[in-house]
Amino acid sequence: MALVLAPLPLLVAVVPVTFAGGGARRWFGGRGEGQRAQAQAAKDEAAAAFYELDTAQRDLRISIETITAVDDSPAARRAKSGFESLGERIDQVSRDYITAVDSHDLDRDDLDAGAASRAREDLIRAKDELRRTKADLDRFEQGLGPLLAQAETQLARLAPAVERARQALRAASEALDAVRGSGLRADDLAARLAALAPELTKLNEGAGRHGVQETIRRADDVLRRAEAVRGEAERLPERAAEIDRRLVSLRTRAQAITTRAEGVGPVLSELRRRYSAACWQDLQTVPEQATRDVAQAEAKLKEAREARGEQRWADATALLSTVRALLNTTDEAVSAAGDRLRRLDEVSFDRGKEVERTRFAIRDAQRLAMAGRDTPDPRHARPLDAAVERLDRAIAGLEGRHPDWWHFLSETEAVRQTVGRVVQEIREERAGGH
Repeated sequence: MALVLAPLPLLVAVVPVTFAGGGARRWFGGRGEGQRAQAQAAKDEAAAAFYELDTAQRDLRISIETITAVDDSPAARRAKSGFESLGERIDQVSRDYITAVDSHDLDRDDLDAGAASRAREDLIRAKDELRRTKADLDRFEQGLGPLLAQAETQLARLAPAVERARQALRAASEALDAVRGSGLRADDLAARLAALAPELTKLNEGAGRHGVQETIRRADDVLRRAEAVRGEAERLPERAAEIDRRLVSLRTRAQAITTRAEGVGPVLSELRRRYSAACWQDLQTVPEQATRDVAQAEAKLKEAREARGEQRWADATALLSTVRALLNTTDEAVSAAGDRLRRLDEVSFDRGKEVERTRFAIRDAQRLAMAGRDTPDPRHARPLDAAVERLDRAIAGLEGRHPDWWHFLSETEAVRQTVGRVVQEIREERAGGH
């Protein structure tokens, strides 16, 4: 019996241990579970820091892409390089975090207090590094404020700029159709509008292919050129009507000048009869020159009419400007003969008016030069004294049987011009506080 009963205490001692294991977690006391909980809390905080850093990096990447899409300046390139350097650091701290997580299985049944403590330390270290990197990332992002604001402004301009360009092209096309519908060809405007087609194609391809800044520049250029075409197309009917009016007006003026030029001959005969050669010699060629200029003007008018008929508006306008210049020159020359005779008659009848007019101008300038001074400034006195002497010589030159009245008139006019310049200088100096 003793041999049978001896093993029983051993069986009783072993059974509780065998059944207590049964696949359940091994409990090692309150302190161990506290260490596991602290490690788990550190793991959760590290995970939150990792998520925050990853989110911040994604947001910042969008900002950098926005800047580099618009801006190619050195500052933008530095921002991109700085972000790439931060990205390398983020990759490293992320790897360290993942390594720390993978190195410690906090759900292990046999996790002891020491392992839990080491896990907690590693995870806290990973969390702290993640947060420091996040803080550096935030500071870097704050420094991008001006660049990002400028880039966002450019991007905000992009879509409206492209749309305005498209609308301008449509408006130009509609204006051109309306002009053609009225019977005007407007071939040059059509060619200019057609030249914008490749630019529209590039606009439609978008900023992704051509860049934001280049697309905005192209849109602004298309807008400007399309609006110019539209404006000229809308003004074309009035331009054609204006050219028609000018053709009639200049033709009438050419005829009038021709008629007036026929009267220059009798005027020259009167000048020759009553005055010395010096008074009229420079007018001898006026009749012949008037005839040539009017003939040239009429030839240009004919070319202008042809250009108008062919709707070469720029050519017609240029030719009409040439006609006008020719007729202006001829008109002045024809008028000069009659004006010369009138002025000579007036001065030869009463030279006193011309002399007094000139002396008054000199005296007025002298009073101005002396205003507020005891003696005049030599810079003003010398030309005024010379003007007095020049006038005296002009008056003396009228002595004789055949005085050169035209020389006298030319001299008095020159004296008044000299005096006028002195007066202008004095006023400018005083206005400037000199």
